[in-house]
Amino acid sequence: MDKQSKKLFRCAIYTRKSTEHNLDLEFNSLDAQREACEAYIKSQAHEGWRLSPGRHDDGAFSGASLERPALQKLLGEVQAEKIDIIVVYKADRLTRSLADFAKLVELFDRHGVSFVSVTQSFNTTSSMGRLTLNVLLSFAQFEREVIGERVRDKIAASKAKGIWVGGPIPLGYASVKKKLVVLPAQADTVRTIFRRYFELGSIRALAEDLDHGGFRTKLQEISNGRVRGGIRFGVGYLAQILRNRFYIGDVVYRGKVHRGEHDAIVDQDLFQAVQAKLADGAVARRLKLRASPAILMGRIYDDRGNRMTPSHANKNGARYRYYISHALLQKRTDEVGRVPRVPAPEVERLVVNALRQLPSPADDRCPPVSADERDLVEQHLDRVVIRPNAIEIHLRRTSDDEDHTGQPTDNDHAPATITVPWIGTAPSAAKGILHAPSTNRAMNSATRDALLATIGKARGWIDDLVKGRVSSFAEIARREGKVERHIRFLAPLAFVSPQLITAIIDGAAPADIAATEIAKSLPYSWVEQRRRLGLPHD
Repeated sequence: MDKQSKKLFRCAIYTRKSTEHNLDLEFNSLDAQREACEAYIKSQAHEGWRLSPGRHDDGAFSGASLERPALQKLLGEVQAEKIDIIVVYKADRLTRSLADFAKLVELFDRHGVSFVSVTQSFNTTSSMGRLTLNVLLSFAQFEREVIGERVRDKIAASKAKGIWVGGPIPLGYASVKKKLVVLPAQADTVRTIFRRYFELGSIRALAEDLDHGGFRTKLQEISNGRVRGGIRFGVGYLAQILRNRFYIGDVVYRGKVHRGEHDAIVDQDLFQAVQAKLADGAVARRLKLRASPAILMGRIYDDRGNRMTPSHANKNGARYRYYISHALLQKRTDEVGRVPRVPAPEVERLVVNALRQLPSPADDRCPPVSADERDLVEQHLDRVVIRPNAIEIHLRRTSDDEDHTGQPTDNDHAPATITVPWIGTAPSAAKGILHAPSTNRAMNSATRDALLATIGKARGWIDDLVKGRVSSFAEIARREGKVERHIRFLAPLAFVSPQLITAIIDGAAPADIAATEIAKSLPYSWVEQRRRLGLPHD
């Protein structure tokens, strides 16, 4: 009888080291682990073990996470069923987390893969082997947590002594031999930021002033070799600088202030004066928010997560309110949502009407129609997200939506999100919008087609500006063979309401309505447009 051929087991070696220390040596910890694993595989050659080609080495990666390039490559080979046995020097080289280990064992079992530790003799295919490995990993996880606690304690002790322990280097400083030294040029920029804010009293005005003065953020080289920075100062970054006690020589850690060993850049008196002005501004903003007619201020966002801020325009003695995306105001055109500007009264009306339809948890009755709109918003509304075809109204959770343990309940009367159908356009920051009334005679097809073509061109121009395909109206004028004044005059046609466009297509719009009249005198409000032209309301 012929002997049956012995089954071959494809083995992969995985090695890991937590830090970069000594990785540049000719023979390092990863090489030592691999050498031991190779020797073990050779000792099992009589069982059919064979080393698969390729290396799986993770240098300077913690065992607290599975997000490691070599490990992910190895798991991909497991899923492709290219591996039969995974060999490691110690179990904690694979992971130090029991939860992650459970996921790995499940994956290995699903694909028939065994797991072997060279220095800890066990086999995951048996219950005793699994118990042994769980015990070992419990100690590995405990060791990792103890190390983390020691590191945190060391950081706290270092902070208490005012020692900089790493992290992002504040503007105005550089790290030299693990100590921060002042860079004179950047320090002058920091002092200018504090002085100009104290004079202007507004962070947004400060950002514009710095931009006009040619000030830019510092250039930084990141780990992949790319350079970032060198851009205009944003409002958020400036607010962080103005509140940072690091610039007066302090180190703040977990709410406690310690005297730092680095040199201060900003005078103590100037810093305190700036903090007082910032506090006064915060109070003024809260009062302004309460008094503002923009009841959705601070709660309305575009569909890319940018906060939308209230603004207005005056035309023919009337004020038209709207909300506009911060990204558009800050000229971050590549981050602007699909609907960066919306008419405030219309959106507010839709949101308030939706909130008034919410049943009361106590008696299933709607809140009284006379309820104050601002109170409704503050009581029920978390945020509003503007999308091209809908308005998402995210509701706040109240105590009525939770049980006695604080967990959400299945309350049919308190949905987490309400979606209101709505049609939005994609306007830009260009000033101006729409038009004037006329008679109700039917519009002929030639006039209709010419008007729709002009509106379509205007929308194309604005879309090119918003998406960065062109940089100015002058560039559009050169492309179209027109003067820039002509392009600017017709650009507001991009913002006519969907109801008006529908009326033009159906021939229901006044016959004598013209592109020049729309561009010159039509009001901003879509509701007012319908009223001026005598169009039916939805």
